[in-house]
Amino acid sequence: MADVVLTVHQLQVAFPGRLIIRNINFQLQPGKVLGIIGESGSGKSATCLSILGLLQGATVQGSAQFLGRELIGLEAAELRKIRGQKMGIVLQNPANFFNPISTIQQQFVETLHSHRSLSQIAAHSIAIEHLTAVGLAEPERVLRQYPFQLSGGMLQRVMIAIALSLQPQVLIADEPTTALDVITQMQILRLIKQLQQRTNCAVLLVTHDLGVIAQMADQVAVMWNGEFVEQTSVEQLFDHPQHPYTRSLLAARLNNRIGERQ
Repeated sequence: MADVVLTVHQLQVAFPGRLIIRNINFQLQPGKVLGIIGESGSGKSATCLSILGLLQGATVQGSAQFLGRELIGLEAAELRKIRGQKMGIVLQNPANFFNPISTIQQQFVETLHSHRSLSQIAAHSIAIEHLTAVGLAEPERVLRQYPFQLSGGMLQRVMIAIALSLQPQVLIADEPTTALDVITQMQILRLIKQLQQRTNCAVLLVTHDLGVIAQMADQVAVMWNGEFVEQTSVEQLFDHPQHPYTRSLLAARLNNRIGERQ
């Protein structure tokens, strides 16, 4: 098994007249979670979307190699073959992931049919299996429904079920718990952890929540103003933060917790 599944080197992302991401370097290893932490607008989501070729209107430079194959500049048709089955993604707004005029079954089964060349019957069976695995009651009913008939938490579970069913080697989870209640957040994080442990996939977890980082990540990169200002282990981050921005994030979290108790 490869020691590294994704290597990103000197990644830069620009829109006309503005450089928003610069000098991004990291590696993902099988079975490990790399967390990217930073405030809103720091460039976390843009980094992930640029790697997958999903950032519209941007100029992307540098290198992102999946198992030695360069993704930056790869033709769209070839990139689509890698996205999904080999590199999955869970978005912070699942409603943007689904076609509102197609049922969950149509979209789930079509994804399986496209990426794994399964028959309709086999794809339907796998969809039921994985919807059940993510804790959705009445999976047959869920498949018959349209995205707007499901809550945000349910749609997030469906996205994870699809990712799990494709058995990716890399999972990018971009703020997967944003706007969800605390109980649902815990359930979603548990499901991602189960996917990682079940398939030994590498996980790139984007969040602004240091609590999520403490719970989920092995390594962490702190992002500020489009750059990584610190990369370290989770233990080192909390015990001995090096960069002033990292220390300010930790101080803000501590102050918030004190305020909640008062």
